[in-house]
Amino acid sequence: MKTATLKFKSQSVARLYFIGAIGLFIGQIVFGITLGLQYLIGDLFFPYIPFNIARMVHTNLLIVWLLMGFMGSAYYLVPEEAETELYSPKLAIALFWIFLAAGAATILGYLLVPYATLAQATGNDILATMGREFLEQPLPTKLGIVVVALAFLFNISMTVLKGRKTAITLVLLMGLWGLALMFLFSFVNPSNLVRDKMYWWFVVHLWVEGTWELIMGALLAFVLVKTTGVDREVIDKWLYLIITMALVTGILGTGHHFFFIGLPGYWQWVGSVFSAMEPIPFFMMTLFAFNMVQRRKREHPNQAAVLWAVGCAVMGFLGAGLWGFIHTLSPVNYYTHGSQITAAHGHLAFYGAYVLVVIAVISYAMPILRGREANSKRAQAWEMWSFWIMSIGMAVMVLALTGAGILQVWLQRIPTEGAMGFMATQDQLRFFYWVRVAGGVMFLAGLLTYLAAFFVGPGRDEDERIAGNAALRTA
Repeated sequence: MKTATLKFKSQSVARLYFIGAIGLFIGQIVFGITLGLQYLIGDLFFPYIPFNIARMVHTNLLIVWLLMGFMGSAYYLVPEEAETELYSPKLAIALFWIFLAAGAATILGYLLVPYATLAQATGNDILATMGREFLEQPLPTKLGIVVVALAFLFNISMTVLKGRKTAITLVLLMGLWGLALMFLFSFVNPSNLVRDKMYWWFVVHLWVEGTWELIMGALLAFVLVKTTGVDREVIDKWLYLIITMALVTGILGTGHHFFFIGLPGYWQWVGSVFSAMEPIPFFMMTLFAFNMVQRRKREHPNQAAVLWAVGCAVMGFLGAGLWGFIHTLSPVNYYTHGSQITAAHGHLAFYGAYVLVVIAVISYAMPILRGREANSKRAQAWEMWSFWIMSIGMAVMVLALTGAGILQVWLQRIPTEGAMGFMATQDQLRFFYWVRVAGGVMFLAGLLTYLAAFFVGPGRDEDERIAGNAALRTA
């Protein structure tokens, strides 16, 4: 293993964020498996952890750990791209502990206090913002997120302004600022249900199918620049093309959420056409990743990071692109909306597009943060095994949910007469739900394998080779 030093000392703050993100990721998966079991054992952990609370914890942990991963990635990437130290490392460290404490307090609030009591105690009567899916956070937590996000953006933006400007940092800043601005709609909770759902989708859709795609593109481009050595001009052209398509299709593709919530009928055409085009930028990312790897000018020692990056492009296309397209046209969505097909798409899209890109950055950056260019071959083998175990586990889950969704639509939604009731339908899906739990357990095993990879040293042969190389250099 070659030793490596950070180009800029302030990049070391990213390590805190990466460790925190992985810890929260493990918590998210544990609660996900709990939810899967509660579909089968309805009173599991009741009344201590009812289904609605477990679901809130699962989805909120997903959001928090991904945001923490994005922040850590930015703190590592931006100084290197801007060729200058981070504007304020102390602010970055303080924000980590504030964000972690606020997230932990919110999760404990969900678990220990009835949700209605939590809402009353945190000022929801003053400004009603709670109760919406993914945006269940109490008002103080939402305000804290805004403060942390603005301080983080100030720190990152000032670093970019005082240093070199690159396409990667500009795209990343666009995505991060867009993420923060869209979150402000979570404070708007109108009494009109149609407007309420519109503003809710402004946050949820324009995050995951808009601004987050810019962040993903920038992070993926950074990892590929570092691991392939391909000229920046080539990568920049690809990046600009991808984000243009992502923004055009993503913004107008919001219409696929407006089909049946009371908005004008033309949204069925706009939403269907442009959301059908949303797989294009993800397919372009797949071509981009493979093209860069084929054009590589050197074999980077961290092949595990290359695998995570290429896997991100492929799985992102399958989850966000193909599985999204399956049910995005309004005549199909009429039957599938809110079914287990939606859950299949959501799980694979988040894993492929965002989980894998954060892990790709962590896989590339953590060895350098620990003083070496790459992990040992043995440790990388563990990482690669973890990729395949997690990906196969996710595939099992997604195929099970897809099968459950198709059967759900067939039994419950398509028949005009004699349609089966919701709970009776759920009884017919139990086989798929057991398969889903098996996939979730496999995914957790893959994640623990990934975590273990950071504690795996070189094998005996590799140790001897390293010692021999060191002796030759000394001689």
